[in-house]
Amino acid sequence: MIGTIIIFIKNINHNRIIAYSLSFASGVMLTISLTDLIPESIKLINTNNYFITIFISLIFVFIGIYISLFLDKITTKNNNNLLYKTGILSMIAIIIHNIPEGIITFITADNNIKLGINLTIAIALHNIPEGISIAVPIYYSTNSKIKAIKYTLISALSEPLGALLTFIFLKKFINSFILGILFSCIAGFMLEISIFNLLPTSKKYQYDNLKNIFFIIGIITMLIKFIL
Repeated sequence: MIGTIIIFIKNINHNRIIAYSLSFASGVMLTISLTDLIPESIKLINTNNYFITIFISLIFVFIGIYISLFLDKITTKNNNNLLYKTGILSMIAIIIHNIPEGIITFITADNNIKLGINLTIAIALHNIPEGISIAVPIYYSTNSKIKAIKYTLISALSEPLGALLTFIFLKKFINSFILGILFSCIAGFMLEISIFNLLPTSKKYQYDNLKNIFFIIGIITMLIKFIL
């Protein structure tokens, strides 16, 4: 929810905020997919044959891409506002991204509380730009802070929901292979949104040079964890 703070900043150029935020969010989603989700998917699927493992992971990445394309068509039919559609797709992507994160955080903390706390902090930090990627397009397409906060909150609650579902129902049934498949699908979903929605929408606004810089900043933000 910290990401929603940006919509309360006054006396700013709206087009700048939209362009920079969408570019930043695109860099974030692209980096999460390529450096976190896909490598973790390969690690979790682990068929003892490296090439088969990668092949399975890539299949589900493409399934995630096609699912996102399908949802893209549905939202295009139901709403002609490109910025609003981008916000809704970002929310859907982050919800299905957050639920497995909640599952993994619960399972990790249940087995090793110290590792669970470290994982929680890392996930919390990278959730901030995810909140921005929902709040900004929703707010500037509807001019409603309530809607922006509501949709961001729905996305935010999906992570503890994943933990709660695991505690009540899934703890005995979730295995590494299933999580690996989920991560591959989510990676494909987020790649499609980053490349075909966030970036193209940001290009419709001004400030091209700085927009590219914010895309790079989004990438760097998600790579910092490898240094720390």
